[in-house]
Amino acid sequence: MPLSLLQKLDFFSFRTLVPHYRRLLIPVLLVVLLINAETRSLTVSVLADAFWQVAVFVAATLAVYHLFADKIYQLTLSKNKEANSKEQQATRQVVIASLLGVLPGCGGAIVVITQYVSGRMGFGAVAAVLTSTMGDAAFLLLAAEPLTGLAVALVSLVVGVLSGLAVNKIHGADFLRSTVSQKNVEQHCLACKPISKSVKQQQTVPRRLRYQGLAWQGLIIPGAVVGLLMSAQVDIAALMGISDAIVAGAGALLALSFIVLWAITQEVTNFESIVAEDKKLKHSKAFQKVALDTNFVTSWVVMAFLSFELVMHYGQFDLTHVFTVFGAAAPLMGVLVGMIPGCGPQIITTSLYLSGAIPLSAQLGNAISNDGDALFPAIALSPKVAIIATLYSAIPALVVAYGYYVLFE
Repeated sequence: MPLSLLQKLDFFSFRTLVPHYRRLLIPVLLVVLLINAETRSLTVSVLADAFWQVAVFVAATLAVYHLFADKIYQLTLSKNKEANSKEQQATRQVVIASLLGVLPGCGGAIVVITQYVSGRMGFGAVAAVLTSTMGDAAFLLLAAEPLTGLAVALVSLVVGVLSGLAVNKIHGADFLRSTVSQKNVEQHCLACKPISKSVKQQQTVPRRLRYQGLAWQGLIIPGAVVGLLMSAQVDIAALMGISDAIVAGAGALLALSFIVLWAITQEVTNFESIVAEDKKLKHSKAFQKVALDTNFVTSWVVMAFLSFELVMHYGQFDLTHVFTVFGAAAPLMGVLVGMIPGCGPQIITTSLYLSGAIPLSAQLGNAISNDGDALFPAIALSPKVAIIATLYSAIPALVVAYGYYVLFE
């Protein structure tokens, strides 16, 4: 087939085969593990569990979130204008920022960073949102353990408000605003300026993303039903009159397919393009956003679960024993991982918690210190703001994590 014809194909374009798509190494590795007889059963099990027990619930949570997120942002931001005095406004901003941060995903935190750069919110709001946000790992925790996810969110909200108020008391609302140059804002902060109608019209949604959105739209309800029945210990294979191998194989095939789609969605050009969720067009439909985020979370969950299982399989030891011996270091490790920009490492931490490899204190520390993808625009606009804000979020994270560790673990 001529090269020019290959380049015209949209769904599987020729560009997806070039080395820039280094994320393809993950599905390639999965295929190798599936071919290997020794690791085939383990890999199928991990992929199937990741789809039936994680991906379908994450997609359902994301669907609700994306359908109402814009309305929640507009409602909470409008409240900021109701305060009378400057002090009341600063306090209200901290509360609003914490509420936006505690919403699953990174959208709320990115909105607050944008508001700070635009001069509409103070530094206390930045500290509050980075403390309360858990990024995309929140979708995973809420989908797998809803009560634990809600409890962690509530703790993060309270800690975020207290941290933001304390930072405003110490530094004032305009702290470090002068370090944000207008040149950086023009180069990096696309969200700070409105997108014109003509630009929106030029932004066409790729056909493969439209297909992914339609696929998840059709899979969410039947997938969630199957997942719920599995969680209730119902024998799905017997109920449907098929074998367990077919159920596991279907889940594994679907998970692998969505991982491949995630791998070819964006070129790997820097660290952010590996660990952060893929950028979305402003006018993308809700289920297209659901597809992007679900595929991202699923890919990182599979990497975490598979790494965990392979270490136990070949290392002949249980990782839970490691954290039992070095239990006092677990909260610190959770906090330190949380300081890494991006949602990928945080999804791995949450996956390890769900696997029983790390305690809840480590998960709490990670959730509070975790800044998600919001740290990337902060780094681009003012590295000093990003560094100091993430350090401020690490302090309450250590206090809460070790407080829980001493009292309950």
